[in-house]
Amino acid sequence: MRRNKGFSLIELLIVVAIILIIAAIAIPNLMRAHRGQQAAAASQLRTLNTAEVSYVAAYPATGYGTLAQLGGVTPCTPLPANACLIDQSLATNYGGNGKSGYNFDIAVITKGQYVATGTPITVGSTGVNSFCSIEDGVVRKDPAGALNATEAACGALAALGN
Repeated sequence: MRRNKGFSLIELLIVVAIILIIAAIAIPNLMRAHRGQQAAAASQLRTLNTAEVSYVAAYPATGYGTLAQLGGVTPCTPLPANACLIDQSLATNYGGNGKSGYNFDIAVITKGQYVATGTPITVGSTGVNSFCSIEDGVVRKDPAGALNATEAACGALAALGN
């Protein structure tokens, strides 16, 4: 009796059905992960806003500070160059690798103006929305995931939650 090698149609259909069931379970979890990354990015911008307010209050002659100026290596002695207001890993943008799929930066425009940004490392993969904030302390989102490094561009976006 000759024996055929290979899989039967029923066996292949069962494998495809199992793969589809696993995908149906995994895809909603992946979508929740993106929402979590976006919430973490918005939270980091709130942290940066709070640090900027503290920095300008402590060093009014300097004005607002950059990420490097807000951070400081532990043990930290507060100075205008490293105010020890945020964790050093955030101050260095986590070694240039970002955090939770986002890169963070602060551009000081003038002594009284800054733009803090959080942009997805890969739009659509590590995050969908980008976030920004200016000296008014309102976190705004850009659904296109673009970098809004100017005060006018950030100020024109809708506030987070709207």
